[in-house]
Amino acid sequence: MKSSERSFARRIDLTSLQLFVAVCELGSIGRAAEREFIAASAVSKRLSDLETAVDTALLYRHSRGVTLTPAGESLLHHARTVLFGLERMQGELSEYADGVRGHVRMHANISAIVQFLPEDLGAFAREHSQVKIDLQEHLSQEVLNAVRDGATDLGVCHTGTAEEPEGLQSRAYRSDRLVVVVPRSHELAERESITFAQVMDWDLVGLQAGSSISLAMRQAAGQTPKPLRQRMQVTSLDAMCRMIDNGLGIGLLPDRAFALMHSVGDLAAVRLDEPWAERELRVVARDFNALPVTARLLVEHLTGTTAASEVTLPASPQEPRRVA
Repeated sequence: MKSSERSFARRIDLTSLQLFVAVCELGSIGRAAEREFIAASAVSKRLSDLETAVDTALLYRHSRGVTLTPAGESLLHHARTVLFGLERMQGELSEYADGVRGHVRMHANISAIVQFLPEDLGAFAREHSQVKIDLQEHLSQEVLNAVRDGATDLGVCHTGTAEEPEGLQSRAYRSDRLVVVVPRSHELAERESITFAQVMDWDLVGLQAGSSISLAMRQAAGQTPKPLRQRMQVTSLDAMCRMIDNGLGIGLLPDRAFALMHSVGDLAAVRLDEPWAERELRVVARDFNALPVTARLLVEHLTGTTAASEVTLPASPQEPRRVA
């Protein structure tokens, strides 16, 4: 951090930011003072000091209350972000005080979440109940970006043709195979296999743009003279199955996902005869060796690279414990 940045950080007072947000939300220094149980004159002084610290006017003061200047609008956005981050920090730290001894942030794509992670994370949670896992679903590229940016500790997704995405490390997790899902009454239902060029003769129900399946379909379609007849896009695999069951097209799903949700309708799966139909899910991190011990423990559980008994969690003061 530059010296000028450190100086600015020292001039900003968190209580003043909190009062500034309250004044903005209520449109009045007096009402904000009542809500925050502080004298109006003290609130006014805090706001004046804040304007001095940022060297610009933040509020227009008038007889009916206050309104924001353009600089005030900008500060309000950043102040809310800072205060929200503090609330999250307080919440997470309070969990440690309550006995939660580990916290792993994790992003994964829909294929991993539907097919494999419920069982794998469930088994991990039963063995290590003191570790909290925050899981969010994102597209594969968004997962990779979040890991690069440090917004999450771990990612589980398809990494395309590169086993080691740029700037990241990865380990093999699971594999799946794409199948073509059709209504059981469809003329393709009796086929053992089909090429994607043949699939393109039919209307397709696809996942949202940017999903690994959608990207693979578009790349394959670019190798043929036929147009890609994707009539609709959905954001979930069960929604895709319902659309297909109602005759709105056919679609590509991972084989295990179809096995788990084919009861959504009277559907059949046909093997997609393409090399790119075989896919690998990978666990990604910026640096596996630099991960907190709880995150490393989860990686080892997911990838089977090390016996869990070799990793020891930090012991709580009340109950020292070695993870079995």
